[in-house]
Amino acid sequence: MGEYSKALSFYEKSLGIYEITHLSNHPDVAASYSNTGDVYKDMGEYYKALSFYEKALEIYEKALPPNHPSLAASYSNMGLVYNDMGEHSKALSLYEKSLEIYEITLPSNHPLLATSYGNIGDVYDDMREYSKAFSFYKKSLEIKQRTLPSNHNSLATSYNNLGRVYSNMGEYSKALSFYEKALEIYGKTLPPNPPLLATSYNNIGFVYSNMGEYSKAFSFYEKALGMWQNTLPSNHPSLATSYNNIGLVYSNMGEYSKAILFYEKSLEIKQKTLPSNHPSLATSYNNIGSVYDDMGEYSKAISCYEKALGIYKITLPPNHPLLATSYNNMGLVYSNMGEYSKALSFYERALDIEQHALSPTHPSIKNLRESIETVKNKL
Repeated sequence: MGEYSKALSFYEKSLGIYEITHLSNHPDVAASYSNTGDVYKDMGEYYKALSFYEKALEIYEKALPPNHPSLAASYSNMGLVYNDMGEHSKALSLYEKSLEIYEITLPSNHPLLATSYGNIGDVYDDMREYSKAFSFYKKSLEIKQRTLPSNHNSLATSYNNLGRVYSNMGEYSKALSFYEKALEIYGKTLPPNPPLLATSYNNIGFVYSNMGEYSKAFSFYEKALGMWQNTLPSNHPSLATSYNNIGLVYSNMGEYSKAILFYEKSLEIKQKTLPSNHPSLATSYNNIGSVYDDMGEYSKAISCYEKALGIYKITLPPNHPLLATSYNNMGLVYSNMGEYSKALSFYERALDIEQHALSPTHPSIKNLRESIETVKNKL
């Protein structure tokens, strides 16, 4: 939290100086608004981030020609926030505006075009439209392959993106193939970059975990954790991710006390470094709640799930998929407790969100409908 406060203080001073010494619609003032928005975005304060990005965009639209790269960057920044908020259609619209400017003003092999295609791929990946995500990630990769050396780290980023899509689709052997390509590049990087190597080990561990190959998952997660522990400060977010992933493996193996131990290590880092309503904290509360639910400690599970839900209600729009996950979790606990009317209420809220976000044939909707029928039959 301290670093965010320092950054905000610096940018606020900078903004004050610019507002005194420049005209209010000067691009330097817009840049300062944009920088402040970046900090709020990293803090998970999405509405504040948008407010500053919108101020920057308003100035750029008045001061610059309509195809200026700074406008494209503004659209991209806002798209990133909307995507994090789960407002995928807004994110897509803004990313497409950004891409349109870059396609008009830049050569076809420019790195910013590769970035734009990658951003749009991210939205489709989050929307679970994996074939479209793959198509845009591939476009991004093709530009990089034409313009960069074969061992460039940016190529590894593309391989990781494609690996993630295959992992999300359950095509684990293809996911491993792309993740291993990324690892090969990071392994040749000079000087060595342990955090990037650790990220690759983490990705590969995640695939093995999903495949149920827990010993292999552990091996890669432990490599990642060792590298991060040796190179990063003890409260770095990547360490929180690592502890979380190891906790997930223990949870899947039914070793619940170990799972909680690692989940709480992850949560402790987040509590020290993030605002109290950051969505990442909610993820931790959900994970811990899930273990307590599996252990039959339902009151503890509900307490954790309520903390997660409280954060999501403050920070996310009302139709965000993570809210559906929270409502579903609450429904599951109440169902396990035999409180079927409460379970039904939460399941129905989850279904309402999922129906707005997903196709009618999506497995999540099918599962929720089945849960609702099961609960209704027990009332």
